[in-house]
Amino acid sequence: MSSMVKKRRELVPMPKSKFYNVRCPDCGNTQAIFSHASTYVHCFVCGRLLAKPRGGKAKIEGRKVSEFG
Repeated sequence: MSSMVKKRRELVPMPKSKFYNVRCPDCGNTQAIFSHASTYVHCFVCGRLLAKPRGGKAKIEGRKVSEFG
C-alpha cells in the first residue's frame, strides 16, 4: 500500500488561463490579451494580428511583456 501514491485534489482548483500584456512588434503598443482567446486579436493602433485562436490556448504573435490574473 505504501508504494501506491494517491493524487491529492485541490478543493478549489486554480484556473489555467491568464491575461498577458503583449507588445505589438510593429508599433510598440501594449495591450492586454486573454491566453485562451477564441477570436483573432488585432492591435488597436496599427491593426497587426497579435493572437490567433487554436482551440485551446491562443497563439500569441507579439512579445509577452507580463502576465497577470
